[in-house]
Amino acid sequence: MATSRPLAAPAPLAAPGVPIEIERARTLTRVLDGYLLDPLLGLILPGAGDLVGSLLGLYLVAIAVRRRMSPVIVARMLLNLALDAGLGLVPLLGDLADFAFKANQRNLALLVDRHDTGRATARDWLAVAGAAAVFAAVIAAVIYAAIAVIRAIS
Repeated sequence: MATSRPLAAPAPLAAPGVPIEIERARTLTRVLDGYLLDPLLGLILPGAGDLVGSLLGLYLVAIAVRRRMSPVIVARMLLNLALDAGLGLVPLLGDLADFAFKANQRNLALLVDRHDTGRATARDWLAVAGAAAVFAAVIAAVIYAAIAVIRAIS
């Protein structure tokens, strides 16, 4: 006759005291940077892969914005993504650099290590606007390059 054992409680979705969104950010970072999906996307799909990687990386930025982190931290996160996408634009050499520069790991570190630094100044918001403009310019360049590659192939 089988003995009955008490049912174990389901495992928590996040470690105690760690917000679930941080655990999700860690998982995304592990997939993109740890398993090298981000640089591989850029290598396999020039331009388009870098765009996809950057758009996925915006999840960490969105968490920082929701947590009302300092705009300077958000600006740094956007600059990390812009640099990552910009590196990926350079054929072969940029793809190799993309394996070393792990923007999502850098952004996760900013997300976890920094706390809200208080009320933002006008200078903070200018930094955010500048970072957003740089990010938009890099993404536009990636889209342009992807279209140029597609046209050259067809």
